[in-house]
Amino acid sequence: MPRFTPARIRARVEHWLFRIGAPEQAPIRLGQRRIYVLPTPAGLVFAAALVTMLIASINYGLSLGYMLAFLLASAGITSIVHAFRNLLHLEIAPARATPVFCGEAAEFRLRINNARAERRPALRLRARGANTAFDAAAASATEIVLACRTTRRGLLELGRTVLETTWPLGLIRAWSVFVPDIDCIVYPAPEHHPPPLPAEGAGNEGGTRSSIRGDDDFAGLRPTQPSDSPRHIAWKSLARGGPMLTKQFSASTGGAHVFDWAALPPALEDEARLSRLTAWILAADAAGRPFSLRLPGAEIDIGRGPGHVHACCRLLALHGQVRVDHG
Repeated sequence: MPRFTPARIRARVEHWLFRIGAPEQAPIRLGQRRIYVLPTPAGLVFAAALVTMLIASINYGLSLGYMLAFLLASAGITSIVHAFRNLLHLEIAPARATPVFCGEAAEFRLRINNARAERRPALRLRARGANTAFDAAAASATEIVLACRTTRRGLLELGRTVLETTWPLGLIRAWSVFVPDIDCIVYPAPEHHPPPLPAEGAGNEGGTRSSIRGDDDFAGLRPTQPSDSPRHIAWKSLARGGPMLTKQFSASTGGAHVFDWAALPPALEDEARLSRLTAWILAADAAGRPFSLRLPGAEIDIGRGPGHVHACCRLLALHGQVRVDHG
């Protein structure tokens, strides 16, 4: 693999110029050393016009031309200060990113905190080809959504993000670059026309009470896992100084499906297997049926409900990739 690709060169230049690299801890505060200012194309044309006007005034001794040139120049310099102050001391904190299926837009939510008692108009946030324009109200926090296109499953980090403004005249662009610590789980895209669900391979026949995970009755507590829903955390126990535990629920069922990677047709490629398993998980969840999932080197026990679906789809999303556990 070549050592000096355009992407690597750009990454090294940005790391040196903007001091960006690993995700930063929240909140990210835009101090004066993190804000950069350059003229926009309109600003360059404006500067060229001023120079032309000044040269003509000198050649022909036009007092009115001098006055107009210096008046417009002062307006341009003032716009530099306003553009810079429009970003100064803003704080950015990552909010959340809901998991999506591959092909859908991943919505990264960032909270922009404006502690100043003045409105910050005409701001724009850009990352991964998506951008959002907004105004930050005075002394308030604004939640901004960046909808980024997804093309592959796995853990999608927001990465390099730019906050910029050309306010007030559009002549000067002030911007700052940062890397917020936020990512989104991208599930495999479900197969469009999957075969019927495999026959029930586990569970209790006849609808008797079983110990599978469900949403019906409280069945006990267990240590919290990163994939657990916050709604099932035993917050009262945690408030009393106990360990972080998750409530378990049981449900009545007449059987369970076993979605086994090894039972799929041998000719099916890996990504097609993941798509089929995803489609079966969604179908079983829609039918209210319990199911378990078996992958090479990993297995999730029988269960059902939103938390179980998320755990299984997350396992499929990260299959064969480096596991980065962000909860």
